[in-house]
Amino acid sequence: MTQELLYWQALNRALDVEMAADESVFVLGEDVGLYGGSYRVTEGLYAKYGEARVRDTPISENSFTGLGVGAAMVGMRPVVEIMTINFAMLALDSIVNGAAKIPFMSGGQFPMPLVIRVPGGVARQLAAQHAQRLESMFMNVPGLRVAVPSTPQDAYWQLRQAIASDEPVVLLEHEVLYFTKGPVDTMAEPPPMHQAAIRRAGKDLTLIGYSRTALQAQEAAAELARDGIEAEVIDLRSLNPIDWKTLSDSVNRTHRALVIEEDCRHAGAGAEIAASLAERCFFSLDAPVQRVAALDIPTPYNGALEAASIPRVADITAAARALLGPREKAAA
Repeated sequence: MTQELLYWQALNRALDVEMAADESVFVLGEDVGLYGGSYRVTEGLYAKYGEARVRDTPISENSFTGLGVGAAMVGMRPVVEIMTINFAMLALDSIVNGAAKIPFMSGGQFPMPLVIRVPGGVARQLAAQHAQRLESMFMNVPGLRVAVPSTPQDAYWQLRQAIASDEPVVLLEHEVLYFTKGPVDTMAEPPPMHQAAIRRAGKDLTLIGYSRTALQAQEAAAELARDGIEAEVIDLRSLNPIDWKTLSDSVNRTHRALVIEEDCRHAGAGAEIAASLAERCFFSLDAPVQRVAALDIPTPYNGALEAASIPRVADITAAARALLGPREKAAA
């Protein structure tokens, strides 16, 4: 059954389905209960499942995330909501030294069916301390899985898959996407949680994005198509693990790759993707892998400066044309 849902509604529906099916699934975090979540994701769940399974917590990220780690160790399936990725730094001990390490250090005796939902990204004048991305920080932690849904359909699928997983999954949700709308088929068979998706086929170059930048890449591809440039768009859907096969197959066909990320360019996710693609596709590449990323500065509060500090569609199309070079542009 297909419905048009907002991104937050798709997440809410996924939580409701999993909580109804399994009593070991519970939600905890700041304002997830009576208030219904900062972005409405837990709306209605407190009334339906009660305070034992939808738990409001104090402002103590490391403590309630640690509670989730402990609950996962004894067979529960907690879904921890950290109000914003900026506050996740307060919970790093529980995430990095607890969730990511315990299955390995216990020789597999303690699985870790823990989901950590984290809103983040640049969301219109929230200033430097509330507009960070930080995905590369989580990517660098062995033992963590990192999913980055860009559509309501993927938000529905990937949250349900994360809850069913016995590994710790960080679900990164871009704050700008919560009120975007799209079709959600609750009966469709989902692809693997960490499999990339080809959003648009093309032959001239590969645009690689994730979360909000996957949508920007599709907009850029539509603009490029008006000039006869056929860009293939890959939505990563996952940052750990990365679906290298889908990426490599695409780049081996198009011979050029442009990675788009909202995080800062220095040591960001794009650096890892570019380096790995250069190793895997070296003899297929007609040009070095290029990146479009945010400036290496704290995000400004001023609206115009904020917009200029992160990638825009015009930046992607300009970088794509530069990557193709004059011969290809003339041929187009």
